[in-house]
Amino acid sequence: MAIINHWRSLVTQFLERDWNHTMESFKREIPNQFSLPRRIKRLAELAYNLWWVWNPSAQQLFRLIDPQLWDRVNHNPVAFLKTVERARLNAVTNDREYLDLYDCTLDSFDAYMAGKDTWFQKQYPQLKNEQIAYFSFEFGLHETLPVYAGGLGILSGDHLKEASDLGLPLVGVGFIYNQGYFTQHITEDGWQETGTHHLNFAMAPIVPLTDQEGRSLVVSVDLPGRKVHARIWEVQAGRVSLFLLDTNLEENSPNDRQLTDRLYSNDLEVRISQEILLGMGGVRALRLLGYQPTVWHMNEGHSAFLALERTLELVREGMSFDEAAGVVRKNNVFTTHTPVPAGNDQFPLWLIDKYFTQLWPELGLSRDQFIQLGHQIQPWGESFVMPVLALRLSEHRNAVSELHGTVSRDMWKWLWPDRRVDDVPIQTVTNGVHTGTWIARRMRVLFDQYLGPDWMERLDDPALWAGLDEIPDLALWETRMHLKRKLIAFANERARQQWMSGRVHPVQVVAGGSLLEPYSLTIGFARRFATYKRATLILRDTERLLRLINDPERPVQIVFAGKAHPADEPGKLLIQEVYRMVKDSRSGGRLVFIEDYDMNIARYLVQGVDVWLNTPRRPNEASGTSGMKAALNGVLNFSVLDGWWREGYNGRNGWSIGEDRDYSGAGEQDDADARSLYDTLENEIIPIYYNRGADKLPHEWIARVRNAIRTLTPYFSTRRMLKEYMNDMYLPAMEAIREDQPAETRSGTAVKRK
Repeated sequence: MAIINHWRSLVTQFLERDWNHTMESFKREIPNQFSLPRRIKRLAELAYNLWWVWNPSAQQLFRLIDPQLWDRVNHNPVAFLKTVERARLNAVTNDREYLDLYDCTLDSFDAYMAGKDTWFQKQYPQLKNEQIAYFSFEFGLHETLPVYAGGLGILSGDHLKEASDLGLPLVGVGFIYNQGYFTQHITEDGWQETGTHHLNFAMAPIVPLTDQEGRSLVVSVDLPGRKVHARIWEVQAGRVSLFLLDTNLEENSPNDRQLTDRLYSNDLEVRISQEILLGMGGVRALRLLGYQPTVWHMNEGHSAFLALERTLELVREGMSFDEAAGVVRKNNVFTTHTPVPAGNDQFPLWLIDKYFTQLWPELGLSRDQFIQLGHQIQPWGESFVMPVLALRLSEHRNAVSELHGTVSRDMWKWLWPDRRVDDVPIQTVTNGVHTGTWIARRMRVLFDQYLGPDWMERLDDPALWAGLDEIPDLALWETRMHLKRKLIAFANERARQQWMSGRVHPVQVVAGGSLLEPYSLTIGFARRFATYKRATLILRDTERLLRLINDPERPVQIVFAGKAHPADEPGKLLIQEVYRMVKDSRSGGRLVFIEDYDMNIARYLVQGVDVWLNTPRRPNEASGTSGMKAALNGVLNFSVLDGWWREGYNGRNGWSIGEDRDYSGAGEQDDADARSLYDTLENEIIPIYYNRGADKLPHEWIARVRNAIRTLTPYFSTRRMLKEYMNDMYLPAMEAIREDQPAETRSGTAVKRK
């Protein structure tokens, strides 16, 4: 009865409130800081909506004004419009072709933003007033906003973009990191040096939220002996808003002002403070902005404290803890990405005592009852584990690939001791990538021509991709060669700029890619340099590798990129080992390391190489997504059967490393995988690439490219992924909450969408 009364109260409250008044209580105005000709004044509007990230015509509107400046500002439209010469702006207002592109692009933008026939609206018209909150520690939307470290953040960014495309009523919550992750420089000896990137808020596509009096919108959380305040910034990604918290405020202590400085601190006090702010402060930020989400999605365990905040809200309204937790659990969604216990965020119990002593009495719990919510005993002792908290307080849980689901159910089976491992309630929603963000413009044009101009709307329909057979081999091959030439020109220019900077030894110019050329088979390996990813597996037999890459008739190039966490000494040693081999004169410049990996470099690599190499020690790769980005551009995957590739590989759309089985030890697996890697490369990949017909085209290779695009692009897309989340996770969560509402109010919902 308490639950029903609670939802009756909410329904009445939100159906009767003036929603426009709520949303007008804060301002989200685009800063009026550009001096633009009236004819093209809406470039400012485009600059502050990251819709332009996945729409090439919008990018062209900036690039065509000043191509060199566009590259110098790292494709940042806000910085671009603030620094471009007025004469160049005036010039395009007299260019009829430019103005036609401008008008057409703005028409497309307006139609998109006002769209009333999205997939969500057509599929679920009865849910038009629902809201989904998506929490993540990092969001990789574009290199302009370096508030991401790696794959988790890129996935989060792609999640928001696809939610926008599908029309899902989703809002994101995270942090704006003043110093981002870190910048990387490789010394002559191959050691990773880290630098700091200070985000210039005035030059970024972010907007501070203020009230009607112009004061920053601020939320606060209680930490031991003090309150910490955070202001709210907004990033607009198409139709979706992302709200980012920032503690760099004068009312905070110097230490607390640095809480949102950078990602993944090793200081446990900083880390638990960040996660309290993200989870509990994030809920308070949404409440302040007038949001009442029906679904709360935690992307990894970093934001799991949001479940405590939501439970606390209901306890304060008169529920017992068990009643409140029962309500909260029904519409919480938790996605786990980590296949090993040691990789999950966890805190010693003394730290929980320090930070939550005041909370558990208010929840009506004893200290032991509170600790039990996240308690886990491991070989190194007792700890409070964030995924355990999330799993206990979520009804809807998922892993990110089929194999990861098997691993996760086994890893967390102790939480359900009365169930068989196969019945542990952790589902699978395999990751995908946002096609519009990662597909090369030239490849998109090719698909427009042969699949139809609306193919992006139907990209998850396997039947659509039968149209690939209509693309002539020559057209597909020329597109692939164009993308490789772009990659090589990019690497050459970066190497030139490094040399001109005077901060590198000449041998590092070669190591950076100055000798790359477009006619050799080119392999890409780019990812976080964690030990389990085995970046040095391909170096295991140096003499054999050198023989393969230096074959005068069939040369091979390998491009490496990636960062190790600043505290990961073994990871840095892997970079050093790779870099020393890159510098070895015997490699002839055919091994390359491109430093300071980011989304811009990633686009060139996943679009431009011929083969994407992935060598994780199975089963430690939860999913991986870089190979998916490569596949949609016609790059062939060469990977261990781990994560997503175990589902994607069909024997004709790429190659596998090793077998689909477990090994008795790491040494045995490394030996077997290295042999498989070399044998497959030498006996299959290289011969197929260089086997040319009378027309000088590698037809067998092109057939594999066609097969890869056809079989991998529709399934391993965020289009398919978000539909699965909606159908299998979000919808059940919404229905569970609606079942608790009184019958007379079920035709509506408790929440109105902004």
